[in-house]
Amino acid sequence: MIEIEDLPELHDPVMICAFEGWNDAGEAASRVVEHLGLLWEAETVAAIDPEDYYDFQVTRPRVTNQGQGRGIHWSTTRVLLASPDSLGRDVLLVTGIEPSFRWRAFTAELLDLAAANGVTTVITLGALLADVAHSRPIPVFCSSEDETVVYKHDLEPSSYEGPTGITGVVADGAHQAEMVSISAWASIPHYASQVPCPKASLALLVQLEDLLDTVIDHGDLEEEARAWERGVDELASTDEDVAEYVSALESAQDTSQLPEASGDAIAKEFERYLRRRGDGTDNPG
Repeated sequence: MIEIEDLPELHDPVMICAFEGWNDAGEAASRVVEHLGLLWEAETVAAIDPEDYYDFQVTRPRVTNQGQGRGIHWSTTRVLLASPDSLGRDVLLVTGIEPSFRWRAFTAELLDLAAANGVTTVITLGALLADVAHSRPIPVFCSSEDETVVYKHDLEPSSYEGPTGITGVVADGAHQAEMVSISAWASIPHYASQVPCPKASLALLVQLEDLLDTVIDHGDLEEEARAWERGVDELASTDEDVAEYVSALESAQDTSQLPEASGDAIAKEFERYLRRRGDGTDNPG
């Protein structure tokens, strides 16, 4: 780990991670961390040495104009520090590209930095392609192995089995290190996988509001999400087969979400809304 700035003593820090590549359909997850970094005026405090973890024939360095001549920019994973007043705690934002190799060592470096600076909660963000309709709310599956977090946020342990990306490895590493590990994944319509997908980024950001018990400025994401949906509407309307397929997805999704309109579900959502705005009975986390 290359430390760029000395880290001060942090207040109840949480780490939020997103990685470009396999874990990041529609650039949805990485866009959230980018948004938070700009919103909270985060500063880069550390970076992973790219020499150890990246294949430069896959993740090629870029020649850039640095004002006083050209230089080489090496893509890697960076750690940024934010201290948003609205949250009342420090945040370490992790953003970068999924490494090419030595994932266990990569994860150990990242989590060693987290542990050394008092991080007790690690949130990993991801996005995947799925059979969902673009015209419906983007589903976000959020899971944790921590019983207290599961109860508080009405989550559930993941039952997924199969290939995973670096987000899965980091999430598991955090859990093995006895940190609270939470994963949030947005489902993006596979027939509209053109990047970026701001509607999915917005859905992940709303999920983060719930997990952090706070309100986060959405910036331009709401308008961008509406524009994205209009664009996919236009695309679907030009192809009868696609339009029919979307209609079938809408019906299936509407049917599967009917139980969410129950009185208990509405009451829970209202309690979350109040808690995020400081009007409920729970204190912000």
